[in-house]
Amino acid sequence: MGTPDFAIPSLDLLLENGYQVILVITQPDKHKGRGKKLSMPPVKEFALSHNIDVFQPQKLRSPEVVNILKSYNPDFFVTAAYGKILPKEVLEIPKFGCINVHASLLPFYRGAAPIQWSVVNGEKVTGVTTMLMDEGLDTGDILLKEEVQIEADMTGGELHDILGTVGARLLIKTLREMKEQKVEPIPQDHSRSSYAAMLKKEDGLLDWSKRSQEIHDKVRGFNPSPGAYTFYEGQKMRIWKTSVETDLCVEADPGTVLGVSREGIIVATGDYAIRIEEVQFDSCRRMCVGDYLCGHKIYEGETLGI
Repeated sequence: MGTPDFAIPSLDLLLENGYQVILVITQPDKHKGRGKKLSMPPVKEFALSHNIDVFQPQKLRSPEVVNILKSYNPDFFVTAAYGKILPKEVLEIPKFGCINVHASLLPFYRGAAPIQWSVVNGEKVTGVTTMLMDEGLDTGDILLKEEVQIEADMTGGELHDILGTVGARLLIKTLREMKEQKVEPIPQDHSRSSYAAMLKKEDGLLDWSKRSQEIHDKVRGFNPSPGAYTFYEGQKMRIWKTSVETDLCVEADPGTVLGVSREGIIVATGDYAIRIEEVQFDSCRRMCVGDYLCGHKIYEGETLGI
């Protein structure tokens, strides 16, 4: 059970290691883009290319869906970023349980967007947890964990790809150790849990009164989706890459443009300053500031955010 790109390495490694994947369950196709073209989830595309049956129920609770799943008589359900909580009737179907590959070190960052929020919050370490699923949101017993370092300038997209690969390896290790009875499920300490809510486009709006590091971490975490942004002369300015300028003594109001050059746009923040290095306006493609300035002007002394 999986939907986005994050789930593909797990499915791929299951096949590579000889596991019999008898069914892929993913969310229904959705209309995307300006043309509202009907698009398949990435996991569906991968499954069909490997001749695996695909099932896309709208709801898992219906008796018809439950009976279809029972008919496969599975040993395990494996989920990775499926996007739905499994009801009790589904959790009880497989002989040996439901294993989830979750992109955080549980009980921290339960929920839909653990990868992005770990970067936004400036975490230095994250990882992947395999767990036995229950009826809660990422609340089941922990099986195995593997830590991953978050580098200083790593983006949410880069971390996503690393964790997808790590999660796939950890899944295979989990299945092997369960078969050999080497893994003991450990209940989570619910008092230490934190929640990583689903990202919304409006969450990407930058507050220049925040510390430079907080702004930089938000830009990293929201790259590539949903994207961090501000406004310049009423136009939406998407910001894709920044660096922190801690050696500047700044007295200007937060959001003030302190300098403009091919190397970037220096902007005052709540403590120091930040250098914007890569931008995108609605009329342009994503590009470095130096390229943007070849045909456009950004003026020192202006204020971003309005």
